[in-house]
Amino acid sequence: MVNVMSGIEIAALIAAIALLLLVVFLISTLLKVNKTLASVNETVTQTTKTLDVVTGDVDVLSQQVEALLVKSNTLLADVNGKVADTDPLFKAIGELGETVSDLNTSSRHLVTSVKRNGKRTAAVGLASKAMGVFRRK
Repeated sequence: MVNVMSGIEIAALIAAIALLLLVVFLISTLLKVNKTLASVNETVTQTTKTLDVVTGDVDVLSQQVEALLVKSNTLLADVNGKVADTDPLFKAIGELGETVSDLNTSSRHLVTSVKRNGKRTAAVGLASKAMGVFRRK
């Protein structure tokens, strides 16, 4: 007796095989997703550890920067005080420069006047001599 399968049985067998293939594919996909999630979990753990280290370093660095800023402010205040102390010196040097410039200008005017007066005196002297020459004869 040969048992022949009907069309419904063949369709059911094909559906069962397709369902089995689908289950195998889903299991394979879920295993890959599980591996990916494990890798992501490991990455997140490492990132958390790294962030903890970086946060600690940033705290130390911020304290050092704060100390440096305090020292810089102190140094700046000291420099500003010393610059304020030297302001009168630079003002006096500027006034001395102006005085020397005024003295130089006055000296030039004096030399010019002396030259002019010298030329006039020489001209008057020459004229006197010339008149004296005419009178003696």
